[in-house]
Amino acid sequence: MTFSLRKRPTLSRLSFISLVSIYIAVFLNIAFYRQVLAAMPLDSVRTILVFASMPLVAFSVINIIATLASFLWLDRVILALFILVSAAAQYFIWTFGIVIDRSMIVNIIDTTPSESFALLSPKLIVTLGGSGLLAALLVFWIRVKNSKPIWKSIAKRTASIVASVICIALVATFFYKDYASLFRNQKELIKSLSPSNSIVATLSWYNHSRTANLPLVQIGLDAKQKPEMLAGPKRNLTILVVGETTRAVNFQLNGYGRENTPLLAKDDVTYFPNTQSCGTATAVSLPCMFSNMPRAHYDDQLASHQEGMLDIIQRAGVQVLWNDNDGGCKGACDRVPHQDMSSLNLANMCHDGECYDDVLFHGIEDYIKNLKGNGVIVLHTIGSHGPTYYNRYPAQFKKFTPTCDTSQIQDCSQEQLVNTYDNTILYIDYIVDKAINVLKAHQDEYTTSLVYLSDHGESLGENGAYLHGMPYAIAPDVQKHVPMLIWLSPDYQQRYGVSKSCLDKEAAHQGYSQDNLFSTMLGLTGIQTTEYQAADDILAACRRT
Repeated sequence: MTFSLRKRPTLSRLSFISLVSIYIAVFLNIAFYRQVLAAMPLDSVRTILVFASMPLVAFSVINIIATLASFLWLDRVILALFILVSAAAQYFIWTFGIVIDRSMIVNIIDTTPSESFALLSPKLIVTLGGSGLLAALLVFWIRVKNSKPIWKSIAKRTASIVASVICIALVATFFYKDYASLFRNQKELIKSLSPSNSIVATLSWYNHSRTANLPLVQIGLDAKQKPEMLAGPKRNLTILVVGETTRAVNFQLNGYGRENTPLLAKDDVTYFPNTQSCGTATAVSLPCMFSNMPRAHYDDQLASHQEGMLDIIQRAGVQVLWNDNDGGCKGACDRVPHQDMSSLNLANMCHDGECYDDVLFHGIEDYIKNLKGNGVIVLHTIGSHGPTYYNRYPAQFKKFTPTCDTSQIQDCSQEQLVNTYDNTILYIDYIVDKAINVLKAHQDEYTTSLVYLSDHGESLGENGAYLHGMPYAIAPDVQKHVPMLIWLSPDYQQRYGVSKSCLDKEAAHQGYSQDNLFSTMLGLTGIQTTEYQAADDILAACRRT
């Protein structure tokens, strides 16, 4: 190996592959080793040896892949790619406590440009620039020479592969039970090991995405409105507000100590304190909550090419509109009228490609006045979406201070972070109350009702976890416990025989989930179909028969 200030350093191919493999296996997997230490304390000689063998196994696997690639002159490309994905994965695992799996790949792909820019920070640029981009450029800058003659080079690389295989075999011989026990009890731990986590997750996403162009499966072909929904002097109007990243534990109506839903507290709503989400990310929860599949049997491949709740409601003759302020409906509104409100870029409501949720009401009065029959309006909010929580509400809603006015939320104190998040809920309170007031303003023309349900919750630094998107099985409750409420106008309660006191009692003592939304909305809007399940309809137990 020779170095010179005037010329690029030169390494033998085996030295080159070995050094880069060590860098990836050791330095770009520090986040993984930290999680291993948390799950397997070094309290004996054996656990110390098991832990010490892990970088050796990681190095051996990377060395085998890179050396095999070198026979096709692809070792530089493979190693540079490994560096880039490993550096990025380690930063987000270390900073936000995320898990790299298929759902996270979907989240990355579905992330809007404004959401991506929100994650940009000096720390991210410096970290990824140094550990990722600079290191990847060095891979192409260093000169690599092969041993001559060619058979000698092939022999050395073959020997390196064999040595790595033997190394893995020896570790398996002595420590297989330890590895099996650790990864059986900590199934998500392997998803922190780079670059395998990103590679496996991407392959899983690709296998699932191949079904995207399958024929549409229709459901609820027998859907029609009940006679009582078409009779009488008034039409029916329901607003469904879909929340984003709002966790129940920080909701005043849920018993939270802060007054951050004062308006809803006066609106005579029924709040459901025990409600669970279908997933921990919008890409999972949103299509799931609008599908006819319960979470336990939810099939995202099928959901991607099957009709949902809004298709059935529209087929029954109810006019449907989806107003979006959160980067799309993930397929839930594909076949009903929908509009991206953020694209309007309205003054005083929008900035840097994002808008306050007040934008969802733009043009809604004219729409209601022009309705020809019964209607359902869905307002898809950006709610409490992080990490830029401070961008989710206008200045007048900055009630709780000091706040965390940066995307680098891990650098803020817990008090700042929670204050900022609680301000987003204060604004959500205003938005949902405004929707109720819109309905009240049209009570002479319509029998009205409203449902609010958040798609998933959020971690605010508890146990080192931030944001959301963790695998459901290991996700903390704050990512799964979501707020849900229903408001029924007095006219709705009387006309359709729903007991508000009964509903309040049921809400306080029963557990619910996003599985209930499908049949509850069908029942609320009076849709008859074989897809409707009375057992899942929240209002069914409180309807007068």
